[in-house]
Amino acid sequence: MTPRARPMTPEDRREALVDATIPLLHEHGRSVTTKLIADAAGVAEGTIFRVFESKDELVDAALDHAFDDTPFLAGLRDIDPDQTLRDLVRAIVELFQDRYRGIFGLMTAVGMAAPPRDRQNLRPGLEEAVRIMTDLIAPHAAELAVPVEEFVHITRLLTFSGSHPHVCAGRTLTAEEIVTTVLDGLHRKDS
Repeated sequence: MTPRARPMTPEDRREALVDATIPLLHEHGRSVTTKLIADAAGVAEGTIFRVFESKDELVDAALDHAFDDTPFLAGLRDIDPDQTLRDLVRAIVELFQDRYRGIFGLMTAVGMAAPPRDRQNLRPGLEEAVRIMTDLIAPHAAELAVPVEEFVHITRLLTFSGSHPHVCAGRTLTAEEIVTTVLDGLHRKDS
């Protein structure tokens, strides 16, 4: 028998259930059961239906939460700007890769071809991410062979394509491979 959960506000309970559901969606897709969710959240199965009308509503809330770019943007803002260009780019790439891999994996697991309808306008978050990246990289402009904006654009696109298992035919790039490519290129120096 599942131990009795501590009392929570309905909003806190919703949040806890959403947090428990996301990893289960990665593993089981939409076939995840309310029993699995309840067990992961440490609540009785009926507790789910006190704060969600249906499993589908819970799954939709979990997907919406997973697509929320607020934590990702906060992570970008938290990057220490006082590091070498290589370390700075690696930190940026690693954050982007975590974000992309999480989203791509979730979309594949639940059979989504596009973000949820209310999250399809990704432009504001992307524009903010580009602004943050640009601000982080700008002090290193003299170290780059291209303008900062071009460097940010290329780094972001290489990270996106190199992190998407379908785009790169399952051969994803490591953060170090991306950093080395954008900073050092692939041209042999001795030729």
